Amino acid sequence: MKESQHVEWKEFWRDEYLKWICGFANADGGTLVIGRNDKGVVTGLKNAGKLLKDIPNKVRDILGIMVDVNLREREGKETLEIVVEPY
Repeated sequence: MKESQHVEWKEFWRDEYLKWICGFANADGGTLVIGRNDKGVVTGLKNAGKLLKDIPNKVRDILGIMVDVNLREREGKETLEIVVEPY
């Protein structure tokens, strides 16, 4: 999966990435991958389990939409894929 109009990589989670989720929802949808740097290298997440619970609730409470958050393991490191459908 490469970065594109529908895929964005971020090294770690920040609440400001809710803007990306909102943008995907207002367009054709997309996937935000947390745990990869801008070059596509898997950096992993130390707190993936906590984020797996926190992110869907935060998106629902702030944006009023539902997203799928999937835990993935790549190269022995955990990443999260936030799949946003168009709204």
